[in-house]
Amino acid sequence: MNAMLGAVVLSLFSAVAYAAAAVAQERLASRSPGAGLARMLGRGAWWASVGLNASAALLHVVALKYGPLTVVQPLGALTLVAAVPMGARAAGRRVTAAEWRGTAYTLAGLAAILVTASGPAPEQVLSGSAAVAVAGVTAALIGLLARPGATPGLRHASASGFASGVASALTQTVTVAATDRSGSLLSVQVVGVALLVAAFATGGLLLSQTAYRGGLGAPLAMVTLANPVAAAAIGIALLGERLQGGAAGVLLALAGASVAGWGVVLLSRATPEPHPAFDEEHPVAAVLALKPETASAEPALLPRPATGPEHLTPL
Repeated sequence: MNAMLGAVVLSLFSAVAYAAAAVAQERLASRSPGAGLARMLGRGAWWASVGLNASAALLHVVALKYGPLTVVQPLGALTLVAAVPMGARAAGRRVTAAEWRGTAYTLAGLAAILVTASGPAPEQVLSGSAAVAVAGVTAALIGLLARPGATPGLRHASASGFASGVASALTQTVTVAATDRSGSLLSVQVVGVALLVAAFATGGLLLSQTAYRGGLGAPLAMVTLANPVAAAAIGIALLGERLQGGAAGVLLALAGASVAGWGVVLLSRATPEPHPAFDEEHPVAAVLALKPETASAEPALLPRPATGPEHLTPL
């Protein structure tokens, strides 16, 4: 099998696994919006989503061995495309026409990007000093985005996407070092980069869990956009990866990115936000979830008894 085709196929399976994990995380977060990390660790559903994420990450690692970052990372946008029908089915509804339009735009944009990004397998990886520099800049950016304030969902989703993108770039370094047999697997550089991968992957998972408390559509769209942006920037700036076709290829890639970005925006706008009350199995839960001030006043069906002295009757 051609190396590039193998990377694409593995990336597709990885996207589906990531989508299933995102849907599971979102449903768990919507059911327990105030749950902390310790409470999540005691739930089997959360560990199931972690297992799906781990499987997707493993497929992603193998894909990075055979394909460049500029090809593998854009295919991660298919996570959102797969999550739309999965999330709709889990919520017991149909996919809307607007969601299908967003899916079509995303696929068209990805196709344009793949035409220009197709290239040989990676020959250059991040050095130890470059990996530390990238990790430091990314950690500072994540700290800025994860600070307390308004709209934590979108900011945490952006931080999660950047963490995952950088983890992919660092994973490529470890994978190539582990398979080309050019050095020791227990060297300081390989072990250090592997620890950075674990830290960013874990941070990205926890940040996405908090981001999904406000719904699946917009946070997942932000993760989908931030992830390939971070990885592609590292690949082009530090790893010597280039787009195919010269100036025409750059214009086609920019057009594809714009179309895919618009598709992601459509998907984030069209996906209904789930309500925790409808995740329960019993229909009475919707009534119990109502706040007292949201109930509207209804006219009494029977006359109210009067209490004034003018309405007293003689014995």
